[in-house]
Amino acid sequence: MIRYANESDWEVLMNYDKHICPNELKNSIHAKRVLVVIENDIVIGWLRYNLFWDHIPFMYMLYFLSEYRRKGYGKQLVQFWEKKMKETNYKMVLTSTLSDESAQFFYRHIGYHDCGSLQLPHEPLEIIMMKNLA
Repeated sequence: MIRYANESDWEVLMNYDKHICPNELKNSIHAKRVLVVIENDIVIGWLRYNLFWDHIPFMYMLYFLSEYRRKGYGKQLVQFWEKKMKETNYKMVLTSTLSDESAQFFYRHIGYHDCGSLQLPHEPLEIIMMKNLA
């Protein structure tokens, strides 16, 4: 089951998601910018997004517990999110991945294409990817 995260999910998300501060995660949950996948009454994965330039949905986090990876859950969750974004009249979505991560191949497989990059000091290249929803 896929649903928007609620406050009861905060603790498990905070336990795994080290890329967001606690208060910001609470804000994201309240803003309905975190989707979770539930199986057997536990959170097995989530997608967190925000708005790039205040008007383009940008997926910042797609994460699944290790035993639930490579089973199709990620594709289902991303497609659910894309559908919600399209229903809200967004025309495109963005995400990014490091050039040394295999996630880039997953995103390309589901229709994303490279549209730019960012190079931070002492970090691999960050590949910016987009998908048209029209």
